[in-house]
Amino acid sequence: MKYADEFSEIGQRINFFSENQDVRDWLRKSGNRYNLSVEQFQGLKIVLLLIGFFAGFLSLIIGLPFGAYTLIFYPLIGYFLPILLVRSQAKKRQEALRYDLPDFLDTISTSLQAGVSLDQALREVIRFFDGPLREEFSRFNHEIDLGVQRETAYRNLLERNDNPEFQSLIKALVQGLKLGVPIATTFKVQAEDMRQFREEKVKELAAKASPKVTLVTTFVVAPVSILMIAGLMLLNLIFGENSILKLFNNF
Repeated sequence: MKYADEFSEIGQRINFFSENQDVRDWLRKSGNRYNLSVEQFQGLKIVLLLIGFFAGFLSLIIGLPFGAYTLIFYPLIGYFLPILLVRSQAKKRQEALRYDLPDFLDTISTSLQAGVSLDQALREVIRFFDGPLREEFSRFNHEIDLGVQRETAYRNLLERNDNPEFQSLIKALVQGLKLGVPIATTFKVQAEDMRQFREEKVKELAAKASPKVTLVTTFVVAPVSILMIAGLMLLNLIFGENSILKLFNNF
């Protein structure tokens, strides 16, 4: 991080595929587990690019195979590695939110119907969940404790996450806060909708997988099976009881 800070200014100038606003968005949605600032991230790219350049140059000097190519590819890998990692982490985190939401909403809805307040229900239920869902609502509760307006805290949740189901839930809560819609009903309806969406998503993935399986069967399994059968027939023809070799020996 020391060297990343030193190269941060250069990194912000060399910002191909990594504009400051995009980097800020990726870090926010990925959870930013290493507490990187945008400037540190931009500097880290340059540090890894230079490390890749020296590694490629060393490979060329030593005479390793493809040494000339490593002088190009290693710096590129060093530059794009942080970008790919943080984007991948952001995507995984948003998918984890989608996976846990239905059970979370059902539990919250049951607690609300039992007469527990929303704040108390969130504090109690969130303890039984792990991952990004717990992180986000724990941060939400912390903001409420610090005096942040509820609508503003909801807006912050929307900014930190782009998962469609999660955004739909938060927008429904914002609307319910303004119009006075019962929150327990909102949670229950959202949970049912998310389960239905997940079921349709699984069916869609299964439908897409079927042609791929057929393609693999047609171009991989079937030819291999034919070759194995043909090979056994050929071996039997040469070395079997009625093989060609035995017929020639009899003559």
